Amino acid sequence: MAASITKRPKRALAEARTTVLTLGGTVGVMWAVQAVNFVLGGLLTGYGIVPRTADGLWGILCAPFLHGSWTHLAVNTVSLVILGSLTMARKRMDFWVVSLVGGLTSGLGAWLIGGVNTVHVGASGVIFAYLGFLLARGWFERRPGAIAMSAFVTWAFGGMVWGVLPTVGTMISWEAHLFGFLGGILVARMLGSALRAKG
Repeated sequence: MAASITKRPKRALAEARTTVLTLGGTVGVMWAVQAVNFVLGGLLTGYGIVPRTADGLWGILCAPFLHGSWTHLAVNTVSLVILGSLTMARKRMDFWVVSLVGGLTSGLGAWLIGGVNTVHVGASGVIFAYLGFLLARGWFERRPGAIAMSAFVTWAFGGMVWGVLPTVGTMISWEAHLFGFLGGILVARMLGSALRAKG
């Protein structure tokens, strides 16, 4: 028993280090891309999602790493670190699954229904996927820890949900927000159903 207790702080420290490295690496790539884009005079922004164009499909992969300005990147960095770390709280794989599914759904949504002659860039679609996942986890998993996490996220970040509406403002991709949010809920349902099936 003593040996097991002794290992817990080491395990927690290792998990915290991995979380920092994962989020730090992701954020580092985003800031490095922004630096290159700044030097190139914003040239890379053209590789974002251009709705309903063949070339714009490549933007689904590129858009989360591209930002319109340093302020845009800074705001997304804070949200990504907070919601990303909460998404990773149970296990790291949740973060990667939600990131992948959210990136695809938000990108496809922006590509399908985005405005004419617009370019969609930024990690906010993926961030809204984290939000949707965290809010829906409690409902689909029906476990005390998941319910507590969903309740906390609702209290602390529930106001972000308004960002999925067209009224959120100009120059903001509510389309990416909406479909990223729905993608996060989809992952919560899939993983929650699997956990409940296991008992």
